[in-house]
Amino acid sequence: MDTGLHALWPTPLGVHRLADAESMNALLVRVFGVLRATQQHARGQAPGAFFASDDDLLQRIKLQEWQGFLRFVVNSLRDTVKAANAGAWPASGIELKVSIAGMWFQVSQRGAFHDMHTHGNCSWSGVYCVQIDPPEQRAAHPVYGAGNGVTRFYGPSFGHLAGAHVDLGNAYLQPPHVDIHPLPGQLLLFPSWLAHQALPYDGSAERVIISFNASVHAASGTDRLHAYSAG
Repeated sequence: MDTGLHALWPTPLGVHRLADAESMNALLVRVFGVLRATQQHARGQAPGAFFASDDDLLQRIKLQEWQGFLRFVVNSLRDTVKAANAGAWPASGIELKVSIAGMWFQVSQRGAFHDMHTHGNCSWSGVYCVQIDPPEQRAAHPVYGAGNGVTRFYGPSFGHLAGAHVDLGNAYLQPPHVDIHPLPGQLLLFPSWLAHQALPYDGSAERVIISFNASVHAASGTDRLHAYSAG
């Protein structure tokens, strides 16, 4: 290893924007309203402050507009994964096969939240914001303030900081978390091992998001990097 500073094990985070998100989001709100009512009726559930659909949106929604949205998700994921692995993959590049293992939507209101968690059995996860109060209105909440409904990501060192000594020498570890403010049409892509949570939300509009998990493999051959370096 050469002399000098080496920034090891970075944490990549992809941020993308859907073009013409307003019309697509309006359609999704209508579709999700029907799916929500259908699932709640089938399960005998009463409407509440939080709702999570089954993770079968890929199979249930057949609209042409939905296919365009999925292309946006897959293309954004492919771009983010390529950039994140630029130093690990061979310079010649690898043809990719992106597989979305599950996709679902969540609705929250009246202080509902999703506690800190990670996602398993996949390498990448994503959150797409469909609907939420406008930024100034959302951040003006009398209780939750600027944190109202944000997605909070916790750095890999977060679990070790509770008893750690903090001084100027490890100031690079601060802050231990990053808040991403929700905007309709915004897609966040992050490693599935990255701990995150949705902070409590309350507003005039429900907070509606789409979540999904994805795996990325070589389109042909093997996923083992040594095979490419040897070949």
